[in-house]
Amino acid sequence: MCIHASVDVAQENGVVTCRPGSDAAGGFAQAGTARSLIANMVTGVCDGFEKELQLVGVGYRARMQGGVLNLSLGFSHSIEYRCPEDIFIETPSQTRIVVRGADKQRVGQTAAEIRAYRPPEPYKGKGVKYAGENIGRKEAKKKQKQ
Repeated sequence: MCIHASVDVAQENGVVTCRPGSDAAGGFAQAGTARSLIANMVTGVCDGFEKELQLVGVGYRARMQGGVLNLSLGFSHSIEYRCPEDIFIETPSQTRIVVRGADKQRVGQTAAEIRAYRPPEPYKGKGVKYAGENIGRKEAKKKQKQ
């Protein structure tokens, strides 16, 4: 892990502390970032991180086959997404995808790559969305009376 030059990291009695090394302008900000990164590493090893995706739309399905996630998202072909080695993907149902791993950034990046195949559209809300995500809905154009 790369720690900023203006941050002092010390470990004493099982406690890791991050302090700004100098009075540089961004010293406190960099110390806070380093503390957060270290805390996320500890949480990832102890508990792990998880992102859940939902498929909304008629005929939208997901299925794990070995190390490949097979997605049917309304295209003329199915999409095959190769699962990274340190990430675990589960499909508890055909319309739910659960991405798990120890690295918070990699879990989020993998979920974002899967979502990018068919992001939710604002008119009907169809697509791949995060669980609990609110989709801003738009109203369709109305015909004017003549």
